Parts: sequence; C-alpha cells; structure tokens
Amino acid sequence: MWRLIKLLLVLCILAAIAFIGFAYLGPIFMPDDFAAPIQQVVIPVTLGSE
Repeated sequence: MWRLIKLLLVLCILAAIAFIGFAYLGPIFMPDDFAAPIQQVVIPVTLGSE
C-alpha cells in the first residue's frame, strides 16, 4: 500500500513540475498558442448632447 501512495506522490510532483515548465517554457516554444487573439472592434459611440 505504501508503494502505491509513494507512486501517486511522485506522479503528482512530476505533473506539477511539468505544468510549471509548460507555463514558463510554453510561450518560448509555442508563442501562437499563448498569444491573445487580435481583432479590431469598431463600435459607434453616441455622446450625450446638452
């Protein structure tokens, strides 16, 4: 039973390291996946006239 718990703990630690590595290194190797979508928005604005 202890081996199973130890294995799950090691897998959780490795998953956390992989997640952090992806967060830091992902924008360097895959910039398109991390870029915000760019779209021009034109909305007419009516100002209050007094």
